Amino acid sequence: MMPRFRCLPALVVLIPLAGCEIRDAQRGSPAAPPVEYVTSESMAQLPFSEAVRVGSMLYLSGAIGTDPSTGQLVEGGIAAETRQVMENIRASLERNGSGMDRVVKCLVMLADIAEWPAMNDVYVTFFPGPKPARSAMGASGLALGARVEIECMARVGPA
Repeated sequence: MMPRFRCLPALVVLIPLAGCEIRDAQRGSPAAPPVEYVTSESMAQLPFSEAVRVGSMLYLSGAIGTDPSTGQLVEGGIAAETRQVMENIRASLERNGSGMDRVVKCLVMLADIAEWPAMNDVYVTFFPGPKPARSAMGASGLALGARVEIECMARVGPA
């Protein structure tokens, strides 16, 4: 014999998120935060923005291991490229009012997923505290023949 359950009316509780504003339909909704497209001088000729800022979030485009002074991929394989990628990300974050300690999510794309352990050995050294959420995937090819490309999302503005 199946047990019988008695249902109670549902109770809905709304908890506003920090920094969010709730308004009813009669008063109208708050304005959406402005979108700011950011590009450094060295990336001005590329067909995408280096970063996009929306409110307190900064979305970085994927970075590869190019030497900023030459625009060429660094030599030395996956470890050297990963180190350069992370330095490029750090510089972009700092130019845009953020830092490595404010990264909340990364996406790692690898030309060969078998290189994940070697990439990871370098990647984790850039996040000595809590690690951001992360996804990783293998790709059939990356720009300029890179071995790794990483994109990140980070908080900006007051802590």
